Amino acid sequence: MKNVRLNMKNAVIMIVILTLICGVIYPLIVTGISQLFFKDKANGSIISVDGVNYGCELLAQEYEGSQYLWGRIMIPNTDTYKDNDGNALYYAGPSNLSPASDDFEQLIAERVEKLQLLNPDATVDKVPVDLVTCSGSGLDPEISVNAAQYQIARIAKSRELTEEEVEAIIEKYTTHKLFGILGEETVNVLKVNLALDGII
Repeated sequence: MKNVRLNMKNAVIMIVILTLICGVIYPLIVTGISQLFFKDKANGSIISVDGVNYGCELLAQEYEGSQYLWGRIMIPNTDTYKDNDGNALYYAGPSNLSPASDDFEQLIAERVEKLQLLNPDATVDKVPVDLVTCSGSGLDPEISVNAAQYQIARIAKSRELTEEEVEAIIEKYTTHKLFGILGEETVNVLKVNLALDGII
């Protein structure tokens, strides 16, 4: 009986100690380190200028005006998530259409035709695939360099800028391959559009 009580006491002590270490001390240390060395990333990678938050650089935003760089297709869904007051929250997701289906093929053809009409002066021969398809998450913040270049003529004409000026902004917010060989070159749509508006 004495051994049972001793074991119970030791077990309770260990629970308290491990709770303090794993539930209090460790989270405080990790939070402190992240706030000290990676504050922007730890707080959501929010792009903020003069106290105004313009969005997270890791999440897509939908742009429609001809003066903006367009990102990947977003399929809005306001039925899935609602706030505490019952108001719909904006959310996007994949289409879930099979790439082998007739519906998907027709949808892509319609999107290609629309983009060709809206970008008549594009110097890129074919409509880049990432401009007519959505990503798996539906919230991909980046597009390929090819997709960005496809839109340069339209943006330049709409904003009365030279194509070289638009291209320079796109280049500034292009993430290049790691060590020149790993990954793909991508362009952050939100950053480019904020730069085009003179915000950043």
